Amino acid sequence: MATEIRVPTLGESVTEATVGQWFKKAGEAVNVDEPVVELETDKVTIEVPAPSGGVLAGISVGEGETVEVGALLGEISEGAAAAAPAEAEAPAESKAEAAPAKAQDAPAKGGEDDFDLSPAVGKLVKEHKLDPAVINGTGKDGRLTKEDVLDALESGETPPAPASAPVTAPAVSAAPPVQLRAPAAVEDESREERVRMTKLRQTIARRLKDAQNTAAMLTTFNEVDMGAVMALRSEYKEQFEKRHGVRLGFMGFFVKACIQALSEVPEVNAEIDGTDIVYKNYYHVGIAVGTPKGLVVPVVRDAQTMTLPQIEAEISALGKRARDGDLGIEDMQGGTFTITNGGVYGSLMSTPILNAPQSGILGMHKIQERPVAVDGEIVIRPMMYLALSYDHRVVDGKGAVTFLVRVKECLEDPQRLVLGV
Repeated sequence: MATEIRVPTLGESVTEATVGQWFKKAGEAVNVDEPVVELETDKVTIEVPAPSGGVLAGISVGEGETVEVGALLGEISEGAAAAAPAEAEAPAESKAEAAPAKAQDAPAKGGEDDFDLSPAVGKLVKEHKLDPAVINGTGKDGRLTKEDVLDALESGETPPAPASAPVTAPAVSAAPPVQLRAPAAVEDESREERVRMTKLRQTIARRLKDAQNTAAMLTTFNEVDMGAVMALRSEYKEQFEKRHGVRLGFMGFFVKACIQALSEVPEVNAEIDGTDIVYKNYYHVGIAVGTPKGLVVPVVRDAQTMTLPQIEAEISALGKRARDGDLGIEDMQGGTFTITNGGVYGSLMSTPILNAPQSGILGMHKIQERPVAVDGEIVIRPMMYLALSYDHRVVDGKGAVTFLVRVKECLEDPQRLVLGV
């Protein structure tokens, strides 16, 4: 009896997903609760575990296809012996007899499309323009594996796939061809790669564009001398890590400084709902995290109730889960204000885009030593540019500037964070 693999409930307001990749091929054995397929939604990436042990009897939806909640993904049959589907409805032959015939037919048929290749193998074959007929397959029933193709590439024994016969005009004229090379557009197209956007990337694109189209977005700048915070970290980072089990970074100081500034300029922590302005009397601070699959913004909830060590621990845990693809939808909902740090990539200055429906986002940047005037003298100080993008429908220029000044004051004199002034 076969057990169905279906798309699980994906979370509130999420109704569909894209099949990212299958971890198993049809015919391979699977264990109960072993991840068999990865789904990408517009918020997170999730792995679907096997509901039972046995053999992956069939795959109903291929990679890159869109599925709805409850849709059939595949089936698992009982038993431990793999039973891969036959490549053709022909009488069974010995592997030794079948292999030469396959290799002989392939050139006439025209390349990799006539072989049962997995998506990963097919992509390699297509990228390197290989003829799969001349590569020795070590997989089940002689199928090509990714390792087979990589080994063939390393050995250099990979002649290109046979080219399709060109369409020629009737041989009635001996005149030389007028065009000696392909048109520029055709030549460029052959060097391009078209990749379908993931659900996450589509959502990022849509939300960022919606923010630009909806909000009256404006950015104001200031700069902060990071010397005091850097000195504090240098003096206490070892004791901090030993006592609290987490590294003392910069982000905790910025979260604390922003909470102090938001309490004084509450409109930066508000949002528009129809004709109302909703002021949030709590601080759910989103921390933008770059991952291989795109930007995500997990939320440190009720940050105003947390100590600096607790904030650092929560940021570290959320960052790790984001990079591992383990964030849940609830981890990224309900933020009231966002902080993004382009400085980790070397950005000196930028204008961050609002994380709608929020009214403010703070951009941190690279710390760089620059000459500045201090008490009438030119000195070299570790400086960082700060950028606050805000919704001008809610926040006036005075409020935006005041917010950045308060953040600057707290960071240049960290004792303010302790005293709350």
